[in-house]
Amino acid sequence: MKQVAKKATGEPTTLWDRTRQLASQEILETALRLFTEQGYDETTIAQIAQEAGVSQRTLFRYFGTKEDLLGGDQGRFGQVLADTISEQPAEADVWETLRAGIAAALALHDSREQALERFRLLHNTASLRAGWLEKRLRFQEDLLPFIEARMGSGSGRTDPRARAVIATAFACLDAASMTWVGNGGKGDIMDLYDECLIAVRS
Repeated sequence: MKQVAKKATGEPTTLWDRTRQLASQEILETALRLFTEQGYDETTIAQIAQEAGVSQRTLFRYFGTKEDLLGGDQGRFGQVLADTISEQPAEADVWETLRAGIAAALALHDSREQALERFRLLHNTASLRAGWLEKRLRFQEDLLPFIEARMGSGSGRTDPRARAVIATAFACLDAASMTWVGNGGKGDIMDLYDECLIAVRS
């Protein structure tokens, strides 16, 4: 008999789904270890596949690009960010709303240690920084309608205030994560985010 579990969303998860999830997690952990030991640019897909005990073809069935091996599904990060922001109560202001979205997206990291290593690699690898900037700009555009709605924008044109608020939130996330990495992971990254935001808003 097929074993079936339930996802948090209520959708069924098969044994095959769970097996794929475990395999995916093992590949991610292997990639992160090699990136940390050797450097992101110096680590090849072939090395990761060999260390994880899978073929390169299998690896690419789980992950589309080498960059995906660092942070998992970046699309999921953006989706959680947008979903959380859209679900915030009407009385929450734009800053509270963005903070909730960022906190929920950061919670996707499997552990504090993995989050630290991923941010360390991100901030110390030029190619990854460039990729993150591109994604960040796309996330900011995706969030624009939600923030404009909360700010009462109704002129039919893009509201520069909304762009400024979103850009500020992401800049504070960058500043907080860089500081967190510089401090060796001491403290809480969201506390650092709050400090950065207070400094900017004051």
